[in-house]
Amino acid sequence: MQHAVGSPLPPPHQPGQGPATGWSPAAHHPGAQPGAAPVPPPPPPPPPAPGFTGPGAATGPVPPSPPQHTVAPPAPDTTGHVPLPPGGPVAVPSAPPATATAPDPTTTTLAVLLIGPAGAGKTSVAQYWADHRRVPTAHISLDDVREWVRSGFADPQSGWNDHSEAQYRLARRTCGFAARNFLANGISCILDDAVFPDRPVVGLGGWKRHVGPGLLPVVLLPGLDVVLERNAERTGNRRLTDEEVARIHGRMAGWYGSGLPIIDNSQLDVPSTARLLDDVLARAIASPPNW
Repeated sequence: MQHAVGSPLPPPHQPGQGPATGWSPAAHHPGAQPGAAPVPPPPPPPPPAPGFTGPGAATGPVPPSPPQHTVAPPAPDTTGHVPLPPGGPVAVPSAPPATATAPDPTTTTLAVLLIGPAGAGKTSVAQYWADHRRVPTAHISLDDVREWVRSGFADPQSGWNDHSEAQYRLARRTCGFAARNFLANGISCILDDAVFPDRPVVGLGGWKRHVGPGLLPVVLLPGLDVVLERNAERTGNRRLTDEEVARIHGRMAGWYGSGLPIIDNSQLDVPSTARLLDDVLARAIASPPNW
């Protein structure tokens, strides 16, 4: 006797007996049998995925998606959430009342231009002065900014021409832009440049135009022997010939009688020169130079 594949088999025969009386052909078919335990119903199908529109999809309203939080774009002229005031021309510092004590240049936001020939120590003094201030202070060197140009750099030592003049003017304007923005955000600045008293192209007028009339110029002018010795310690394109150093130093002598404060640091080290610079600036704040 054969049974269909998948149908339940009858119980085994007992010795000397026929088929068991409890078995019924109805057992071939699924379903409840009299006196048998109920068969559990098959599990329900899983619910359709969200957005499913085929057969079996729910016909009721789709629950709303959770709200999406959007971040508003930053306002113009800001870095993150910190507003940056725009830079403007630096105004002339107002003189303190006659009854007031002398202004403290170490805690005042200032814009200083340190002038001098090659080898005068402008960069060393400016860096030291900026490092030891009690308020945030930036040092901006025009020579450093000029040398941001790598390919096509027009070195004035190779000859002053239209290209070197254009790059000098561009560097000076860039320094002035940086200084105004630092000062507008409460950071003092000291700039250094070899400004000539007899040459308008590299004169004070450009600095006053790009920074503002509140810029305080101070001349650093040691003796010729000192600048020659310091120039000899330089390397690369920062080192000039002795003839060039002597020529620049001679032209810088034109600052005597100009009304600008002059510091002769021939016998002073860098910290002593920086302290003397503070004294000069205190007087300049009380009585701004006319330039």
